[in-house]
Amino acid sequence: MSTTDQQDLVQYCEQVAQAARQASVEMVRCSIAQRNQWLTDSANQLRMRLDEILAANQKDLEAAPSYGLTDAQVDRLVLSEERVSGIAQALEEIAALEDPVGEVIESRDRPNGLKINKVRVPLGVVFFVYESRPNVTADAAAICIKSGNAVILRGGKEAAYSSRAIVEILTDTARQAGLPENTVQLVEPLDREAVGHFLQLDQYIDLAIPRGGEGLIRRVAAEAKMPVIKHFTGNCHVYVDQAADLEMARSIVVNSKCHRLGVCNACESMLVHEQVAAEFLPVVVEALQSQGIEIRGDEATRQHVQDIAAAADDDYGREYLGPIISVCIVDSVQAAIAHVNQYGSHHTDAIVSRDVEAIEAFTNEVDSSAVMVNASTRFNDGGEFGLGAEIGISTDKFHARGPCGLKELTTYKYVAYGDGQLRQ
Repeated sequence: MSTTDQQDLVQYCEQVAQAARQASVEMVRCSIAQRNQWLTDSANQLRMRLDEILAANQKDLEAAPSYGLTDAQVDRLVLSEERVSGIAQALEEIAALEDPVGEVIESRDRPNGLKINKVRVPLGVVFFVYESRPNVTADAAAICIKSGNAVILRGGKEAAYSSRAIVEILTDTARQAGLPENTVQLVEPLDREAVGHFLQLDQYIDLAIPRGGEGLIRRVAAEAKMPVIKHFTGNCHVYVDQAADLEMARSIVVNSKCHRLGVCNACESMLVHEQVAAEFLPVVVEALQSQGIEIRGDEATRQHVQDIAAAADDDYGREYLGPIISVCIVDSVQAAIAHVNQYGSHHTDAIVSRDVEAIEAFTNEVDSSAVMVNASTRFNDGGEFGLGAEIGISTDKFHARGPCGLKELTTYKYVAYGDGQLRQ
């Protein structure tokens, strides 16, 4: 890139960020009725302009081979009438959610007569960087604007035409609903340097959210001057306790692993209590192998099940995102907890048990954004948790953890009401 081109790119990024900052200031004056009107109008227009969206998506699909996408990546890229309808329905569901902005989180009356309210307010400007899933374009914009924020979207080149078609619809309806200009902006330069420039603009951007592969997330976390909501990997566990209902455990393990392989809340490692290993392992291994899953087990596991690969130590820390699962036998719930906390990624971990004390220990001591009790790891999801569409799942502890919905895109301020009080 020439010096002139570099200067032009820097200027472009700053102009976009400045425009988003101005939009976020103006958004404070917009009512929830306007924001909800935008969501429902956008849903209607997505359905009405289906042909336009599918034509754009076809251009992305034609270009997909040149990007070397896998079959799974191409599948995530594909839009159809059913999928566009699903995107529209998600916007309507977000419109139906309670407005988080202005909520009084807590209130107290002081002896001097001051009334102190802690009030939920928007963050301001969100920079959202994501890879080739065009449905995420609409989801991210919807959740940002419903929570009163402006958003800068930087999607992957693989879905460039689809994202552009969707954002054109969103900006048209935003204008009609009376939302500020530049409330939603799509970054047009698709080179990596644009991302780097935006990540330096903390004077305009309040939060960066990367959603995609580990490399993208680590880059954003390393370069960003503003806070980042992130998770690097999803190395999720299911622990089958000695007090587990073994048929329930089998179905939970299979669902957690096989429902969708390439997602962050899929089970990558199974822990089994030694007291039930002889009975449970042959059954669950057969069920997993029937789904095409390769088993990599420790020495104790291989004594119960033949013809499975030996697990190396680094297998227990891996996010496979594919048809492989690691297995380890443990002698107690405490050993399971220690294993999860050592090898896990603080994303989603599950226990299958009828023992109240084991469940309490696991839920209290496992350091993850979500702990599932007698349920699949696949439920750690904004929609499944009743948050509406999520903008991501955070394994951080500040400022948000777990599925990030509307409230996670807000902060708060204190508003004190008085009647002439003076501090003595």
